[in-house]
Amino acid sequence: MQMPIPLTRDIVLVGGGHTHALVLRKWGMDPLPGVRLTVINPGPTAPYSGMLPGHIAGHYTREELEIDLVRLARFAGARVIIDRAVGIDRDKRLIHLKKRPPVAYDIASVDIGITAEMPRLPGFADHATGAKPLDLYSERWRRFRAGVAKGESLPAVAVIGGGVAGVELSMAMGHALRQDGAVPEITVIEGTGGITGVPPATGRKLQKEMARQGIRFLANTRVEAVTDAGVTLPDGGTVSAALVVGAAGAYPHPWLSNTDLPLTDGFINIDETLQVQGNPALFACGDCAHMAAHPRPKAGVFAVRAAPVLHDNLRAAVTGRPLRRFRPQRDYLKLISLGGKSALAEKLGFAVAGPLLWRWKNRIDTKFMQSLDDLPQMAPPARPEQMADGVAAILDDKPLCGGCGAKVGSDVLKQALTRLKMPARGDILTGPGDDAAVLQVGGQRQVITTDHLRAFIDDPWLMARIAAVHALGDIWAMGARPQAALAQVILPRMSPELQARTMDEVMGAANDVFTAAGAAIVGGHSTMGSELTVGFSITGLAEAPPITVAGARPGDTLILTRPIGSGTILAADMLRAANGRHVAAMLEEMARTQGDAAEILGGAHAMTDVTGFGLAGHLMAICRASGVSATLILDAIPTYQGAVELAEQGHYSTLFQPNRDAAPVFGPDSPKARLLHDPQTAGGFLAAVPEDRAEGLVAKLVDRGHRAALIGRLGDGPAGITLQ
Repeated sequence: MQMPIPLTRDIVLVGGGHTHALVLRKWGMDPLPGVRLTVINPGPTAPYSGMLPGHIAGHYTREELEIDLVRLARFAGARVIIDRAVGIDRDKRLIHLKKRPPVAYDIASVDIGITAEMPRLPGFADHATGAKPLDLYSERWRRFRAGVAKGESLPAVAVIGGGVAGVELSMAMGHALRQDGAVPEITVIEGTGGITGVPPATGRKLQKEMARQGIRFLANTRVEAVTDAGVTLPDGGTVSAALVVGAAGAYPHPWLSNTDLPLTDGFINIDETLQVQGNPALFACGDCAHMAAHPRPKAGVFAVRAAPVLHDNLRAAVTGRPLRRFRPQRDYLKLISLGGKSALAEKLGFAVAGPLLWRWKNRIDTKFMQSLDDLPQMAPPARPEQMADGVAAILDDKPLCGGCGAKVGSDVLKQALTRLKMPARGDILTGPGDDAAVLQVGGQRQVITTDHLRAFIDDPWLMARIAAVHALGDIWAMGARPQAALAQVILPRMSPELQARTMDEVMGAANDVFTAAGAAIVGGHSTMGSELTVGFSITGLAEAPPITVAGARPGDTLILTRPIGSGTILAADMLRAANGRHVAAMLEEMARTQGDAAEILGGAHAMTDVTGFGLAGHLMAICRASGVSATLILDAIPTYQGAVELAEQGHYSTLFQPNRDAAPVFGPDSPKARLLHDPQTAGGFLAAVPEDRAEGLVAKLVDRGHRAALIGRLGDGPAGITLQ
């Protein structure tokens, strides 16, 4: 059997800037075998700076502004780590992160952009916001604009910095506020004699346009401090403002100054190959970099032009080939938004303005975003010319899901178990049918379970954390305290160095989860295979009689502690059809431990964790074991954001139909109703509790941060589920 090509090198992209986004797209068109590609970014999306003024003005939505890094990385075959870089160890080749352990690299590239925050200006951190990072500013602007519309805030804005960015944003904010029916009072404060970053003649044209729009421009004026009332000037004067925006130039991210990287004014020094000076294993690009041989202003055009060179040089660095040189152009066309759908074009000192130029700029910007959104469908591997009967039908079906979506149907498992001839043992208190088996060990009740997951993301650390939470669900659902765990890990074929890195990530993440739950990893087994698989066998101790699926009573209320829809989102993510923000939010929820939720529900009559057989399948297990019927309130059932829309588009997991056949639900059909059969990974608890305690329990769960809800009730049998 031909094994997949082994992984031997880690390339890590730190930051989701324009250069790295284009590298990901180009990589997806022609991946380099043997390389594990990783992108690290604080969020699942990266805003495109060229469309920010248009977004602030109201011409573009938030979605139109954002590059979906999760979807782009899926296309490139890269893993995404949602975290913020805070340091680089060049000797050990480690990227230090804010929330999780360091990530090792063989080759790394830094493209983290800049910030417009001004930490040295008194009061800025408390009372102002920088124009960059873009996502923070755009969120603050949306809240401010909504407050003005409601009459809760005055439409008064102060912009610190009279460069092109400050000028564009001042006109954009003025346009949006006028569209809302407000009369804006906007002031731009600049320390020099005019608009910076453009020739004087162009600056005068821009000032004339600002004056026409009622925007005040204070030249040769320095800001002393920012207060909750606005901006204080050196002469004691003030500029009243309900919103203060910093756009006074490009500032490097502060953490760079705490590294041993070669810097100029806080920006990373690079040579013509985009390598960090003196370090061939490290590259830098975009606004965070400084090319000493060809210094240029901070502009997105250079980041875009550098992308093909960086792509080729990253490949060359891990294959031993010569590197290319990047020589940025001396001048470039500037297209400056004028608030409404009009723009000014400037190059080589010549400037013209008008609506036609805005349409030109809009065409350029939307074409760039479409190149990162309309990703081509790559041809699948060629099939053999001859195949056994039935093979083509399986290959033509949906791609095999990961996580619980990769399970076989419940009927297949039941039939296999019923055919077994098992010896009768007095120390086995419960067998198949519940979340975990219950054993009598001396005078102690011990529960034991096993679970493993085929990886559905390329991040071993996060995958291991989710797998640990998932496996612990069986122990917690029975009211037991986790005791010990054995790990079972299958690694893709890779070099010894990458094996060590990957195993460190898997075991480190799992150990964090089990330690927090009060359990210890006592051993395990590892092997190599075609893909990453992580699983655990766990024991727990039950001081009280375990909670099973058989104790529910008519009149009980049903509580669900976590949304459903993860199987559908993961299936769509495999096809690059899911929204990256929705995927990232769901993974964060799945990685959260649920021991506190199980403790709150400790007095439940019956409980199970909702996993592979879906909400309906696990509820049917309670109904059959307890001899009750169930009524579900569809509107009350929480779902992950985006799941219903994806179900409406026809996305579903490979286990959906077997689940639906095994646990039919009577009632109206709808996309949300179909999510009742969606297999869940690290799903929530489904508990049957006394009606008089239900609301109080949900309140406690919500107070702890769980998205818990009352979703239905139980009645007299026979076993069945009705949708209301």
